[in-house]
Amino acid sequence: MWDSEIILMILKGLMETLYMTLLSAGAGYLFGLPAGVLMAVSRKEGIKPNRILYKILDVTANIVRSIPFLILLILLIPLTRVVAGQSYGSSATVVPLVVAAVPFIARMVESSITEVDEGVIEAARAMGAGNMRIVTKVLLVESRTSLITGATIAIGTILGYSAMAGTIGGGGLGDIAIRYGYYRYQTDIMFATVILLVILVQLFQTAGMSIASRLDKRK
Repeated sequence: MWDSEIILMILKGLMETLYMTLLSAGAGYLFGLPAGVLMAVSRKEGIKPNRILYKILDVTANIVRSIPFLILLILLIPLTRVVAGQSYGSSATVVPLVVAAVPFIARMVESSITEVDEGVIEAARAMGAGNMRIVTKVLLVESRTSLITGATIAIGTILGYSAMAGTIGGGGLGDIAIRYGYYRYQTDIMFATVILLVILVQLFQTAGMSIASRLDKRK
C-alpha cells in the first residue's frame, strides 16, 4: 500500500497536469482561433483571399507542427526562461505547450470553418452582411459543432504533450511516471499515472462530444 506522501504526490501531479493542459489550451485558443480564422478567410477560396497573408500563416504553422514536441521543448528553453523565469516545472512547461498548440489549433479551426456550406455564406452576402459579420455570425456559428469537436481533440493532444514534458522535469503526471516508474522501477506508480491520464482523456472526450452533440443543429 502507498503511504500518504505518495498519494499526495500523485494528487499534486494530477492537479499540475490539469493546470498545464487547461491553461495551455486556453492560451492556445487565444492565439490559435484568430489565426485559424485568418487562414480560412485569406485562403484562395476564402471570403477575402490574401495570398501573402495565407502563405505566411501556412508556412509558419507547417514549420512549428513539423518539429517533434520533445525537440521543441529543448529549443524553447531560452524563451521559457525569459517568460517563466525557469526552464522546468509546470508553469515553465506551459510556454512550449502553447507554442505547440497554436498552429495545431489554427489548423483545426481552419478545417472547421472551410466545412461551412458556401450557400450559407452567399445568403448572408445577399442580405448585405460584411466580412466581419459573416465571420462572427455565420462561419463561427455554423462551424461550432466542428470547432468543439476540434477543441476536444486539441485538449487531448495537449494533455499528451504535457506528459511528454515529464522527460525534462516538466512536472505533472508525466514527470512522476518518469522519475518513479522509469528511473526507480516502481511500476505501480507508473500504472497509476497512466490510468489517470487515460481517465482524463476520456473525461475531456466525453464532455466535448456531449457539448458538440447538443449544439449540432442536424439532430
